[in-house]
Amino acid sequence: MDLDVLNMFLIAGGTLLIPILAFVTSFFLWPAALIKIYYWYWRRALGMQVKFANYGNYRFCYTCRGRPGPKPSILMLHGFSAHKDMWLAIAKFLPKNLHLICVDLPGHEGTTRSPLDDYSVIGQGTGYTRFVESINLNKRPFHLVGTSMGGSVAGVYAAQYPKDIGSLTLICPAGKSQ
Repeated sequence: MDLDVLNMFLIAGGTLLIPILAFVTSFFLWPAALIKIYYWYWRRALGMQVKFANYGNYRFCYTCRGRPGPKPSILMLHGFSAHKDMWLAIAKFLPKNLHLICVDLPGHEGTTRSPLDDYSVIGQGTGYTRFVESINLNKRPFHLVGTSMGGSVAGVYAAQYPKDIGSLTLICPAGKSQ
């Protein structure tokens, strides 16, 4: 009888040990893979799709959900050293019928990096017309949200292209604009 109980614990423990060891091994050897799987899962759960927009030789990577409708679209800009998926924690609280767009800033994650680009806040603010035009977001005023460096970029964009903006939200905008 004791042998049966011992075998049961070995079988159950061995069955659980394999996925646990796989997770621990991947955690230490391939943490980036776990992070990508995490973001993939949340994008899928929230109905967000990764898309690309081209403007000449320039390529923007962004996630979006919904379609333009009677309510203004929402464009979200992340901060320095972050990426479009940082907005997933906010997107889960927004209605699914809103047209929501989260874009990688130039030089971050999937958006083109070019040594010829102006990566200053003012340069990025003006450069965002390329993205807005490439996805036809400038047909109607949209809501622009930015945090940290993305907040500064959003402020510059709103100041230079006020007809594109229906409303603006700046969350801890970093930097100094002139």
